Amino acid sequence: MPAPKNAFKAAIKAKSPQIGLWLNTGEPLPAEIAASAGFDWLVIDSEHGPNDLRSIIAQLRALAPFNVEPVVRPPVGDAWFIKQLLDAGARTLLVPMVDTPEQAEALVQAVRYPPRGTRGLGAAVARASGFNAIPDYAQTADDEICLLVQAETRTAIDNLDAIAAIEGVDGVFIGPADLSADLGFLGRIEAPEVQEVIEKAIGRIIAAGKPAGILTFNETLNRRYLDLGASFVAVGADVTELSATLRALAGRYGRGPGSGPAGSGY
Repeated sequence: MPAPKNAFKAAIKAKSPQIGLWLNTGEPLPAEIAASAGFDWLVIDSEHGPNDLRSIIAQLRALAPFNVEPVVRPPVGDAWFIKQLLDAGARTLLVPMVDTPEQAEALVQAVRYPPRGTRGLGAAVARASGFNAIPDYAQTADDEICLLVQAETRTAIDNLDAIAAIEGVDGVFIGPADLSADLGFLGRIEAPEVQEVIEKAIGRIIAAGKPAGILTFNETLNRRYLDLGASFVAVGADVTELSATLRALAGRYGRGPGSGPAGSGY
């Protein structure tokens, strides 16, 4: 029996738009709620979210019954943590701050078993294989692992064609917040200069034959990126949506942040 098919990887390769959401609470219950909403992919974020290996596993379990792809973002692209994430059952990874083709190639090696890569062979005792219930896991897992790398600096944009050309990189994701800061427009991803770089980058990724992805909280921009051909677009985050909705609800009753009893604020 082979490793289960990764429908998300197949969809972005086929240029079928996939709509995603960031998970930043570090908790399985909000992840389950998000999965029931109908998104195609959900990012369990351990770069800017309060996640460790055990909280990631808890969310993978919560998402397992749903027709949604869990995408795990490690804080950095270290091979030791990638190995743990893959054994834990993550099969789609979004790795931040990939600036060079050499970094991308090292990540490809980290997600593949020998002789194609350097991933440690511990699947027999790992959740990824159903604790050895999938006897052909090690022989078939490589094809279902989806490696997405983030380009979010000027250096990455300069090296974008070479990064996208690496065999085994399944998609390139533009990180607009860090990119705008590195371009000198901190907190201003809507700046025309930033948008010009992003739009050209999406075109270059697609021209290289790879799926392009991005996240913003701006619906107009997100729809623009989809029109440009981006295959995987995240349109928000659980914590920002919850915060905005609750503040709006409180506001309708004349309440807002800091309006409660003393000591109840931030």
